Amino acid sequence: MSETALSLASLVLEDLHAEIGAKFAPFAGSNMPVQYGMGVMAEHLHCRAKAGLFDVSHMGQVLLYPKTTMADLTLALERLMPVDVLGLGLGRQRYGFLTQANGGILDDVMFSNRGDHIFIVVNAGRKTEDLAHFAAELSAQAFITPVTERALLALQGPLAAKAMARIVPDIQSLYFMDCGVFNSDFGEIWVSRSGYTGEDGFEISVPNAGAAALAYALFAMPEVAPIGLGARDSLRLEAALCLYGHEIDTSISPIEAGLTWAISKQRRPNGARAGGYLGADAIEAQMRSGPTRKRVGLYPEGRAPMRDGTVLFSTSGVEVGRVTSGGFGPSLSAPIAMGLVDAAHSALGLDLLGEVRGKKLPVKICALPFFPNHFRKRSTT
Repeated sequence: MSETALSLASLVLEDLHAEIGAKFAPFAGSNMPVQYGMGVMAEHLHCRAKAGLFDVSHMGQVLLYPKTTMADLTLALERLMPVDVLGLGLGRQRYGFLTQANGGILDDVMFSNRGDHIFIVVNAGRKTEDLAHFAAELSAQAFITPVTERALLALQGPLAAKAMARIVPDIQSLYFMDCGVFNSDFGEIWVSRSGYTGEDGFEISVPNAGAAALAYALFAMPEVAPIGLGARDSLRLEAALCLYGHEIDTSISPIEAGLTWAISKQRRPNGARAGGYLGADAIEAQMRSGPTRKRVGLYPEGRAPMRDGTVLFSTSGVEVGRVTSGGFGPSLSAPIAMGLVDAAHSALGLDLLGEVRGKKLPVKICALPFFPNHFRKRSTT
């Protein structure tokens, strides 16, 4: 075994994955199941049609308890991201991103109001940086507790609710971005109706001691199949969801990444609690004047995918950007990609060229997402 393999963290359910035929690969410091027997494409399509179970325990789970009041804690957290934390309702979850002074993104996170504390899920490759950031910026307002005795599973797909209701019947009361704490045969589970596939589904934090039994119980259901990291990536790409280190990083602002929608109205210029977060000046300037580059959707012509790093050119041969994520979209039976391009070359329908193995191949800018989402949202009527 190589030194690299020896240095990888093992998931709590690694033996289970091996038992059911997983192929493993390193990702963000962990030995991750990439695919199972049916293969990436079949796993992807199964998740779109029925329900798939992912092990996402490599991600970080963090609890923030207030040292004084929840209001003080939420306002302190608002100094780190341009999102309404103070107004987040009990039992609700929100997407946000931690910014830095230049307006770049330190990480994107999901955070929940659990009444007397906040629960945050952070990206696997940013756990160390995020915890250091919280310690430096929130130590006066929060007791910061990394969660180490829990696995994190994601059950995704149109039949996910049917399957999960056999475990916890009350789960059916949750809508998109609702969250709750439930008793189960596998211990106390923390559930949010969310995920990163564009499908309806749940993220489930379960005690390590009950994780394998929960996974086996779900796999015993006819609609549920194990899904690996490969299909998770193709599903999130079809849904046009950003991946840290690709569409977002410390050099890319939320405006460039097409995440303006996630900046709460209370935190925008002229909002009730405008500014006051790291990078506010740079981000607000881009909101007023527009960014110099933008995230776009891309349809390569033909069948050859354009992978991450592919350089993009105008039809006149001028370099205008690069592909940030690319691959084959099984639901579309076609190659798809996202890229970061100069704003002057970001119009829908514009033809560009992508350099693949020394050849410049046609690619067209298209609308996002590539595949519609199916979240269970409350009716607005």
